[in-house]
Amino acid sequence: MKKLWIVLLVAMIATPSINAQQWVELFNGKNLKGWEKLDGMAEYRVENGEVIGTSRVGTPNTFMATRKIYGDFILEYEMKMDRGLNSGVQFRSVSTKPDGTERVNGYQVECDDHDNRPWAGGIYEEADRGWLYPMSYNMSATKANKRGEWNKIRVEAVGHTIRTYINGVNFANLVDDARTEGLIALQVHGIGNKEQLAGKEIRWRNIRIITDGPEKYMKSDVELSPEVSFLTNKLTPDQKEEGWKLLWDGKSSEGWRGAKLDHFPEEGWSMSDGLLVVQSSGGAESAHGGDIVTIKKYKDFVLEVDFKITKGANSGIKYFVDPDLNTGAGSAIGCEYQILDDRTHPDAKKGVSGNRTLASLYDLIEADALLYGQDERKKRSNGIGKWNRARIEVKGSKVAHYLNGIKVIEYERGTQMWKALVAYSKYSKWPAFGEAVSGHILLQDHGDEVSFKNIRILELD
Repeated sequence: MKKLWIVLLVAMIATPSINAQQWVELFNGKNLKGWEKLDGMAEYRVENGEVIGTSRVGTPNTFMATRKIYGDFILEYEMKMDRGLNSGVQFRSVSTKPDGTERVNGYQVECDDHDNRPWAGGIYEEADRGWLYPMSYNMSATKANKRGEWNKIRVEAVGHTIRTYINGVNFANLVDDARTEGLIALQVHGIGNKEQLAGKEIRWRNIRIITDGPEKYMKSDVELSPEVSFLTNKLTPDQKEEGWKLLWDGKSSEGWRGAKLDHFPEEGWSMSDGLLVVQSSGGAESAHGGDIVTIKKYKDFVLEVDFKITKGANSGIKYFVDPDLNTGAGSAIGCEYQILDDRTHPDAKKGVSGNRTLASLYDLIEADALLYGQDERKKRSNGIGKWNRARIEVKGSKVAHYLNGIKVIEYERGTQMWKALVAYSKYSKWPAFGEAVSGHILLQDHGDEVSFKNIRILELD
């Protein structure tokens, strides 16, 4: 009992209590004074101390937005949504995109009613990068959300740290430096022409905010979800403590060389503005600057790489690479996380059953998130000219691929199934392909422009 009291005392000291005077009501419970409707034509009304938004056929997303801009804050509100809808609350958002388009864009706390994608509480960047924190990062937390009922939601946006909570449970734990301030808005998501969803309602109440010293009141007595960071070529304090290392420092070739050279290629690759870019050279495989590999070999690890492709581009991230296996023309040999424009590059239709498409284990296994119950799509790509995140996890013989936080492949090297897959692939001529204990990590030059950043690795014991 004494130990319990000590734990409670520490928690109380770590997180000062918030009194009523520190909260500022964003909604007065009577009308929408201080708010304005943006973008769509869905209707909002006030009844019994609630803001009620009603879905409407034939209108895009509609937002009831604060007229005031907010930077660092703690926001709390209660929300209830009819079944079958999608909604959310915007924050650090603006109403005009960089290209001048009038469109609300910015962070959103998702409110989701999908059966196969229960991502309420995740963080989506509306009209920009898409999902930043899908709940595939912590599916166990999703049980705390009560679909079709009232839920209490909390958003902590302090500096680069953004955390969301539903009913006291931490859902998203994001670090991102892209947006520092903006409006707050209540979304009624468009329903297209789905008449069966017309007239359904979303309700908000008890909307309040703290802007005076919010860092003092961030929760410190709850278990946090896995941290996800989008800081450019930087590690967070937690990542450093966990053991993550940058494989590329954002400015030099330190730690890398050409796959078939003893130095970094003198042409074909550029480094500027925090981006590592393989340059376009006509689409030939490793015929210009050539592939680059880490000088160090890696065994068990978690690797993350952000990449952006141009239209029709082909590239890849290889691991367990042995540059001595292929000293002739073409790319170095290793297991490959495919990077490809699936829509326009012809390689997407080659191979077997899509095993040469984006995020697939090239020529061996197709990327398919449906196999792992984390999403309702095979893969969730942000598309051409947008940043996507590859993640490769290697634990002994077991390997997994992730695309934008969602598992799309899981396999085991060295098994009979593995050997059979290799025997019917282009790798059949390489003895014991993919079974090396360790190897280099490679970024591929396939003659198309592809950009990389945030290349980091966690070596596992």
